[in-house]
Amino acid sequence: MPATYSATRIRLTRIAILAVVPAWLLMLFGSSAFKPGYSHVSQYISELNAIGTPHAWQIGLLGFVPFGLMLAAVLIVAAPLLPIRGIARVGYWILLLEAVAYIGSAFAPCDAGCPADGSLSQQLHNLLGLLTYLGTCVGVVLLACGTGLRSSTRAVLLVVAMLWLLLFFAMVLPPFEPIRGVLQRTGEAMLYSTLLTLAWRALPRR
Repeated sequence: MPATYSATRIRLTRIAILAVVPAWLLMLFGSSAFKPGYSHVSQYISELNAIGTPHAWQIGLLGFVPFGLMLAAVLIVAAPLLPIRGIARVGYWILLLEAVAYIGSAFAPCDAGCPADGSLSQQLHNLLGLLTYLGTCVGVVLLACGTGLRSSTRAVLLVVAMLWLLLFFAMVLPPFEPIRGVLQRTGEAMLYSTLLTLAWRALPRR
């Protein structure tokens, strides 16, 4: 291992990885505490800062933006320490779309109810969401195509990519509207927990 990969840097990277899920939960439930009647079961995460709803801009700037920056920071800090080679490195950096989506949602919030059509901000929000979900799926697939991966790790990544895409299409279909919030959160929880676990295990031991 190169001397520049100090024990302190590895330790800080592990702390950052451990902090992502609690920060995600804090962002979700801390923001919803200021949204009377908000439902984590039936409403999108984006509806936390929907245009015209209480404390919308505060949640965007103080909730979505910090969490997006945190995701970007973890990816950047961990990158030199992870044994990612070839096309997998392209997939790794595509995952920055997750950070871009949260930051972008603060500046292009959806309309109330997050409809398929609406204001210019809603249209930009929809485009950002589509690019993020499809791009993240591509990124995970490219990660699975990297050299030196165990077959079990490759299989896990491919399953996650397929489920991520399946949950995305399910949550936008009318029959699943009553549980679209659950579907979206299940997708993010699955994605983040899987990638963070794999990153933790791949970091140098010393």
